[in-house]
Amino acid sequence: MKKFVFILLSCVSLCLVSCQSGEQKLNRANKDLGTAKKPIKMYFVPSMEAGKVVQSGEAISKALNELTGLHFKVAVPTSYAAVVEALGSNQADIAWLSTYAYILAHQKFGAEVKFMTVRNGLKNYRGQFIARADSGIESIEDLQGKVIAYTDAASTSGYVYPSAILKQKNIVPKSHTFVGSHPSAVISVYNKNSDAGCTYWSPPDQKGVPMDAREKLLDTYPDVLEQVKIIGFTEWIPNDTVTFRKSMPPEILAKITNALQKFSTSSEGQKVLKDLYDIDGLEPATDADYDVVRNTLKTLGMDPSQYLK
Repeated sequence: MKKFVFILLSCVSLCLVSCQSGEQKLNRANKDLGTAKKPIKMYFVPSMEAGKVVQSGEAISKALNELTGLHFKVAVPTSYAAVVEALGSNQADIAWLSTYAYILAHQKFGAEVKFMTVRNGLKNYRGQFIARADSGIESIEDLQGKVIAYTDAASTSGYVYPSAILKQKNIVPKSHTFVGSHPSAVISVYNKNSDAGCTYWSPPDQKGVPMDAREKLLDTYPDVLEQVKIIGFTEWIPNDTVTFRKSMPPEILAKITNALQKFSTSSEGQKVLKDLYDIDGLEPATDADYDVVRNTLKTLGMDPSQYLK
């Protein structure tokens, strides 16, 4: 009998926990948020080498703490999807999300974009298809039956747009792999582990230096610009985001957005953001700024909801 009562009480307890309302969960997430005991959790996608992202993220965290008095904690999960899910479960309060990852987070969890990144004065960029210069691959059409290195399944320029273009053109690769970051996709092509790769592209800077994913590898692979060439581009894409989870306390949200705006215009902030994701500045943004991506995906026959399963 005692055993039966114990099991019954355990079941009731589990039921109460699982049946807690969204409001109760939200209240828990917001209670004492920003204190040393419960720091604001800021997540970054692993589009670049994780150690460097963490270093830049910690610098942003420190600056925001000085500007707001709030406490922050930085994390770089192993995938874009993990960051999106963290926003939905209140494990992340702020996320520096790629364009498509933001669309998923908004559609599934009501996440709110507050800033769009700026690079070289532009608020958009493109995806690029790359191959080795000695591969004989000259165009996207030559990728039929080839091995392709993508970055992440939720990367707009590193997978979503390029794979949609291949599908639209009825080009079927032999196989593909997800290598995790844009530099890793370049390295995969450079080392002949894949025939082609897909990464981000931005126009060259004022000195004419290419600012696509290959540029990040010049110190380690000085000949990467000669050995790895661009064979095609995607459509233009709105830049990546600074996104907040749904229903953060308004006063905390206002403090952080004001501080980020101030930080992004400071000399220190500009250096940190440049080191982070080649960001030159932050501009206020709304969800409507990303409707062009949704419309493009529909044109390409892709439905974002298929990635939410």
